[in-house]
Amino acid sequence: MNEQASFLEQELGYGVRLEQRNKVLRNTYWLLGLSLVPTVLGAWAGVAFGLGQLFSGAIGIVLFLAMAFGFIYAIQKTKNSAAGVPVLLAFTFFMGLMMSRLIESVLGFKNGPDLIMTAFGGTAGVFFAMATLATVIKRDLSGMNQWLFVGVIVLLVGGIINMFVGSTVGMMVLSMVGIAIFSAYMLYDIKQIIDGGETNYITATLALYLDIMNVFQNLLMLLGIFGGDRD
Repeated sequence: MNEQASFLEQELGYGVRLEQRNKVLRNTYWLLGLSLVPTVLGAWAGVAFGLGQLFSGAIGIVLFLAMAFGFIYAIQKTKNSAAGVPVLLAFTFFMGLMMSRLIESVLGFKNGPDLIMTAFGGTAGVFFAMATLATVIKRDLSGMNQWLFVGVIVLLVGGIINMFVGSTVGMMVLSMVGIAIFSAYMLYDIKQIIDGGETNYITATLALYLDIMNVFQNLLMLLGIFGGDRD
């Protein structure tokens, strides 16, 4: 009798944990979709009013990093309160502003709008592929985190070096590596939610949002290098 009661308790506990994970995943996807709205508005404002120029040059990079880390710190502090969602959405608007310089540059191509839509579609395809893969992989992927983090550091160092070198080939290589790293991060972050390693949908959304934005930007840069038409 005691064994049956223990078995029922375990089953009920598992059912509750599974429902909690599904709830976090649903809320994450909902907030992730919502976060695209202020991102688009921020990108539009940046292009329309030239606000993306604020993040150009060395001073602009320092300003971006200071504001980005400030937002991320604020999101972490408010993730369990009612202010968490508005702070996250404000951050996504800021990211749209930052991305407006790249979008404005791509719009300088004759086929610029097509390149942007292709990059958006490609990013969506990567996301759905990683989300599907995360649901079928049974093994624990937590060990990926340290390797992916090292990859991001190498990517950042390479990006800084290429800023001074100005190599198109270097930019192309960095973009391809960036797509690979942040696609893998998508898989890792979604799997963390599914496995119960991430239980807060605001921080889960932040992680996936950054993955998606990095894949989109790197894919857009690649498309601009290979497919940009100035004629």
